[in-house]
Amino acid sequence: MVKIFETHAHYDDEAFDDDRDAIIENFKEKGIFAVTNIGADINSSENTLNLIKKYDFFYGAIGVHPSDVDCLEVFGDDIKAIKTLEAMAMSSDRVVAIGEIGLDYHYEDTDKPLQEKWFRKQLELAGRLKLPVVIHSRDAAADTVDIMKSEHAEAIGGVIHCYSYSWETAKIFLDMDFYIGVGGVLTFKNGRKLRETVLHTPLDRILLETDSPYLAPEPYRGKRNNSAYIPYVAEAIAGIKGISVDEVYETTWNNAVKMYRVNDKNI
Repeated sequence: MVKIFETHAHYDDEAFDDDRDAIIENFKEKGIFAVTNIGADINSSENTLNLIKKYDFFYGAIGVHPSDVDCLEVFGDDIKAIKTLEAMAMSSDRVVAIGEIGLDYHYEDTDKPLQEKWFRKQLELAGRLKLPVVIHSRDAAADTVDIMKSEHAEAIGGVIHCYSYSWETAKIFLDMDFYIGVGGVLTFKNGRKLRETVLHTPLDRILLETDSPYLAPEPYRGKRNNSAYIPYVAEAIAGIKGISVDEVYETTWNNAVKMYRVNDKNI
């Protein structure tokens, strides 16, 4: 039986408000036996906690996306903000990571120092709680690497989610013992860099993800994504590497179990 571990999704997103339960309840029929729902701000982290209470095959990540770090400034006290995240992360043994955190320089009005500040603080939190991190990095490769090195992220571990940089940069992350998150972009016509990275990255360092409801693979590009589309990604990986899709499923399942430090006997 195929067992798929969806390592990065946002099922708390309003895009699923009309049919969330119907979609999730069909996952196991489609081979999806584990899902990690990822926090992006305080509210979505709270919603993630609700999802992992409702569904016994859901896990959660608690954290604040770089584009949403203003929600941490609202506390007016950095210690209070981090303590809030810490309490949420410690509230369930199915919280398996801190994320998604990182840097996103895509927009011209980005407050880079503010993003860097909260990236560092959330890395420190992960290290203290001994949880891996889910890192979002867009148009910010050099600063992401510099901060990870200065904060000794190699001792924390985790994944570079929705990987978008070159193979040369991927080698740096792999040398820090991080995984590479691969989703629908692999199937895009303009996904050449990711295909090159997948070709050279050992299979035991790759995780399957969707980032649902975003970044649906071909032939659904531009539509709402969901975990049932993971086979398109797995088949693309298998084709690039010249291996069976079953090997992709088995190895990436084991990778996710190892990175998130979950007991798959309970899944």
